[in-house]
Amino acid sequence: MRRPFSVAAFLLASIPSLAQPTRSQQTGTHPTASSRHSKPPAAKHARRYADRITAPGLRQDLTILASDVYEGRATGQPGQRLAATYLANALATAGLVGPLTNTATPFYQRFSLTRTGLDSTSSVTVGGRTFLVNKDFYVLIRNPVTASAPLQPAFVGYGINTPGYADFTPANLALKGKDLLILLGEPQTPAGQALLGKSGQASPYGSPGFAEVLERGPGLYALAPRSTIRIMPNAAAFARVPQDYANLYGWQDRIAFPGTAPPTATGPNVFFVSPEMGAALLGTTAAGLTAYHQAVAAAGKPIPSPFQAPPATLQVRVQTQPFTTENVLGYLEGTDKKQEVVVISAHYDHIGVQQGRVYNGADDDGSGTVSLLAMARAFAQAKKEGHGPRRSLLFLANVGEELDLLGSRYYTDHPVFPLAATVADLHLDMVGRVDSLHPGQGNYLYLIGDDWLSTDLHQLSAATNRQGTPLQLDYRYNTLADPSHLYYRSDHYSFAKHRVPVIYYFSGFHRDYHQPSDDVDKIDFTALTQRSRLIFRTAWAVANRAQRVQVDAEHQPTGFQPVAAELSRYTGKYVSAQVALKITIARVGESLEVQPEGQYPLALEPVSAGVFKVDQVGVRVEFDPVQSRFLLLQGGRRWLFTKS
Repeated sequence: MRRPFSVAAFLLASIPSLAQPTRSQQTGTHPTASSRHSKPPAAKHARRYADRITAPGLRQDLTILASDVYEGRATGQPGQRLAATYLANALATAGLVGPLTNTATPFYQRFSLTRTGLDSTSSVTVGGRTFLVNKDFYVLIRNPVTASAPLQPAFVGYGINTPGYADFTPANLALKGKDLLILLGEPQTPAGQALLGKSGQASPYGSPGFAEVLERGPGLYALAPRSTIRIMPNAAAFARVPQDYANLYGWQDRIAFPGTAPPTATGPNVFFVSPEMGAALLGTTAAGLTAYHQAVAAAGKPIPSPFQAPPATLQVRVQTQPFTTENVLGYLEGTDKKQEVVVISAHYDHIGVQQGRVYNGADDDGSGTVSLLAMARAFAQAKKEGHGPRRSLLFLANVGEELDLLGSRYYTDHPVFPLAATVADLHLDMVGRVDSLHPGQGNYLYLIGDDWLSTDLHQLSAATNRQGTPLQLDYRYNTLADPSHLYYRSDHYSFAKHRVPVIYYFSGFHRDYHQPSDDVDKIDFTALTQRSRLIFRTAWAVANRAQRVQVDAEHQPTGFQPVAAELSRYTGKYVSAQVALKITIARVGESLEVQPEGQYPLALEPVSAGVFKVDQVGVRVEFDPVQSRFLLLQGGRRWLFTKS
């Protein structure tokens, strides 16, 4: 699964009422519904061939793919290419064919990418002292910078804005576009306990990595800074930066399609600097930093900044290299409905080797990949024995998912089979573990997106699960209010953007996510087998039913295109008396986009005159240009915004 902060934060996360349970959140299970297509055809054959998926077989594949030999399968690296070879050979051995034509490697959909990174001579100069990248600081460049860019420092204490302790105010426009200097850690009491934690225990602000970014990020991003510069509290914490923050950012090299900005080129630049460099940026010494911490502890609240930042300049030297990579595709032709295609997908890339440590990605997404292989073998065997699917099946192992879904984006932009003939995408990403919400109980599975585009697909999925020994289908992540925004974070979304119905299967988060400890010995193969068999039977039902899965009418394209000259009447800044959210509507070429304050822009798709949809997520914007206002509608809720 890709990192959360490479995803555009979406609109309604800022609207408090969306935190209330939705219909798919209330009990953790989805309401069932009857359907004229609810009984999967040839169910006895589905169960028979599903049972060919076994724990030993899954373990055998995963032990190979998630071994150190494959070096974490980072896109464009030798380990990823080795994994591609393994997958292609396995699919061919099973009896599938490669669907690519006019090539000696028909199982590979190859495409070009560029790798852009900072040269080791990139530096920051502060008052005559030079600090080097990867020695004195780490940086993720998101905003374009010139070769030599003066920093515009602004000190914001610990970077905390929470009830009872505010280092800054969200409305401080003076901080927009600045480089915010932040002391990582949290304020203490005179007794040395955490000021903001419960009973003196450390709060999330004091924990390096994912926890502190989740706490600080929204408030800091709302200031629209050019950069956030985190000053690490000590040398040991600075040495751990690549490990503690790898699951969020990765380092240096940004990979993208040729001629495009890296997909994560949004949001502020992110610096992590050594204590020595941090003191220099603030125009002080280690003793000065200690004095500041002590003064805050004595006051029990933020104090005015005692620092005077000297001039500083960022020297950026960038190098770009082209390379090729590949999705791996295996095709099983159907019978009487072979022109329609059902996609079963997973991503086989992971995040490689970092600081000498191999990130094997056994769950992410080795588990989904080996499940895909097992299903391909089972379907191929069914076909050999005269029980092949009516619709064709495409087993799609994507590369580049960890790099903002590059592989699936390439496939859906250059589909081997027409997307209009693509019935559904059943996508597996991290399906091999048991999370803390189901301790010791692996007979569950999270489903995301199954009813966002197609009620029909949801009903078929639920009906299939009721056959035999059902799993607990948990829908807690299947909502706009999900703070982790999972609907946008894996390869199924590339299909959903094109109105192809999807189901994203997921077994939950765990502490080994994007860590070197995501190894084979942590996988629950009994649970993985049960889940794989259910997904196989669901794919069987989708592939064999009489009528293809239907997209709900409200998601069908209307073909409406507004007159470009009229788009400007909708643009401007809008506010609401119902929610503390400011929204900007801007024209971009021949279309509009909506940008909530402090978040990233989302495209508006025209539905009819004055009516737009937000990024295919069931949110509608209905304009009243005469009154200079619009209604925001989602799930029966309505918010009125007027032009400010």
